[in-house]
Amino acid sequence: MRGEPSCPRCGGRVRAPGLFTDTWQCDAHGAVHPLQPVVPPSVQALGVAVARAEVPVWMPWPLPVGWLFTGIAHAGDDLSGARATAVACSGPGPLGGPGELILVAEEIGVGLGARFAGLSGADPGDSLAFDQPPHAKVHATGRPTALWHVPDVPDDRAVFVGEARGLWLWAVVWPERSGLLMYDELVLTDLRDAGAELDLIPCGALSPRLIG
Repeated sequence: MRGEPSCPRCGGRVRAPGLFTDTWQCDAHGAVHPLQPVVPPSVQALGVAVARAEVPVWMPWPLPVGWLFTGIAHAGDDLSGARATAVACSGPGPLGGPGELILVAEEIGVGLGARFAGLSGADPGDSLAFDQPPHAKVHATGRPTALWHVPDVPDDRAVFVGEARGLWLWAVVWPERSGLLMYDELVLTDLRDAGAELDLIPCGALSPRLIG
């Protein structure tokens, strides 16, 4: 399931650095951190991505009952390391039926979280009232972390965003009603700190959300 790097914002083709530029280039979005091809989920693939990450690799840990790790994507190259990571998990939704969750950690301007959220910009934009009380909270590496519900996203998902370790933290949940999961104060672990616990993570089939 190998492929070529792509734009983290639109999935379009990107040009590698060359004589006239030292950055990856997308015709629509200019300089970008390239989204690397997604491979089937495995502990080995997860370990490789974690080793390259310059940003957190967030995962609910322990996973909710019945949930599985279903893939990881990262944006960046061998020189810069991963400047954005997206971890997918799937399992039974809180109201029945299947649910899916993608957690994204990224630097400002990368745009991977906004892509999964269904937004046109690279970041949450001005529609969020960060000066208002948050709508949900998670515990990210032991710290209470506020999340705000993102309006004006496609009807099939619920999107929350906040800040953790000085970076964007996105939580995108399908279907929309499974967004109730985010009101349970999930405990998130940065898998860069997990060590041997990586070997205990149960893996499922690759989430099509990561390659759509």
